[in-house]
Amino acid sequence: MRTVGIGALLAAVLLAGAGIAVASGTRTDTGDGAGPLVVHIRIHFSRFEPGAIDVEPGQTVRFVVQNTDPIDHEFIVGDERVQAAHETGTEAHHEPRPGELSVPAGQTIVTTVTFPARAGELLFGCHLPGHYAYGMRGSISIG
Repeated sequence: MRTVGIGALLAAVLLAGAGIAVASGTRTDTGDGAGPLVVHIRIHFSRFEPGAIDVEPGQTVRFVVQNTDPIDHEFIVGDERVQAAHETGTEAHHEPRPGELSVPAGQTIVTTVTFPARAGELLFGCHLPGHYAYGMRGSISIG
């Protein structure tokens, strides 16, 4: 596995110093350099770390979501309409599918998402009762 270059690391440090959260990640080396970006999301004290992620249009991202809390959570990726549907929905447990998964207490679950080929904004959140309202959400900037 090849790690992100020093330039990317320096940019992340500078952006973090400016109060902008960026995703940590490594690119899986498939021999042609086209592997998905691997982004580690940590759930701690009912918060996502990092809370904001930047991706490129059309980029495939493999999210490794680690729940360090003693309670279950979700990781739902989508626009405001998707988040609203999950907030009022009745699906208590998500079978793993791209961008929608349940993350049991103390476990790590992986999902892979290919983002739209156009710039925009998406969200990620947990919709177990009260979690989203508590602030358990984050943003994804595409482009």
